[in-house]
Amino acid sequence: MTATDTRELEIPPPPKQRMSRGRKFVLGFLILAVLGVGSAIGWILWTDSKIDRIPESDLESLQPAIDGPRTFLVVGTDSRENLPDGLGDHFGNFSGKRTDVMMLVQFLPGERAQILSIPRDLKVQIPDEGTNRVNAALTFGGPDLLVRTIQQNLGVSINHYIEVDFGGFAAIVDALGGVTIDFRYPARDSKSGLDVDAGRQTLDGATALAFARSRHYQELRDGSWTSVAATDIGRTSRQQQILLAMFDKATSPSSAFNLPGFASTVAGNITTDASLDLGVLVSIGRAGLDLRSSDLEARTLPVAISNEGGVSYVVRVEPDAQATLDAFAAGLAFPPA
Repeated sequence: MTATDTRELEIPPPPKQRMSRGRKFVLGFLILAVLGVGSAIGWILWTDSKIDRIPESDLESLQPAIDGPRTFLVVGTDSRENLPDGLGDHFGNFSGKRTDVMMLVQFLPGERAQILSIPRDLKVQIPDEGTNRVNAALTFGGPDLLVRTIQQNLGVSINHYIEVDFGGFAAIVDALGGVTIDFRYPARDSKSGLDVDAGRQTLDGATALAFARSRHYQELRDGSWTSVAATDIGRTSRQQQILLAMFDKATSPSSAFNLPGFASTVAGNITTDASLDLGVLVSIGRAGLDLRSSDLEARTLPVAISNEGGVSYVVRVEPDAQATLDAFAAGLAFPPA
């Protein structure tokens, strides 16, 4: 540049550095991962918001979970409030709700779980109400009285409460795409509406509900219909069979893509205690996905039918009932049936 040249010296810009394909891939993956985590958290929060929760002041009898496994009281009610039209005319027209299913469920160390069914006609002492069937406690005083009754009569501590009605149960089964049950013989129950052929059958929500509710179960054997386990005790076994089939379906690889919709359906159809928060639900989900139905030990409280003063109950059979309760409370395998 000469003394008379007044132009500024132009400094050329640095050459553009091209991002390698590897770095582009890593950056893109990180962006997608962040978006994916954000979407997952958003979906979890949205799903959690669909759950109907009972205030702590209305469920004071629950015991806080401190150490050891959490115990859940899972209750199915006979409320007809949300019953879809497609479920037919086999459910009657009753107001209010009564307890139709009661199960104590706990996840135990070592990747296993236990389910203890409580027959709804079990004879108990309901606080401030006297002798009655255990399912009457919900009618008398709601979930808190039911929890208190079971704890005082069976000597177990209950940490969480989960409730679902007829319509909710059917919707959950349908969200799974149905459940598979093997029938050795054709089966029916004119009261619940069950009518299935022999062999492996995929039950939709309405049929699964009819099977789980059956108390007048019959099988077609040698050309005639024969009553088989047509009692409240037999019904708890069928309820467990449906629950295990649902568990198998939910944890199968083929259901992986259906899990978000299934989880949302479950959330929209259950009522829980307020302490069953997002963290507990996520931990339950993780534990459940690591299990198979063979890891679930299911048992019905040992009982026998008893008629007292014209009232039909089922009563505990001792010492088997107490041994079963002791094993459940200690997280040990149930004694031989």
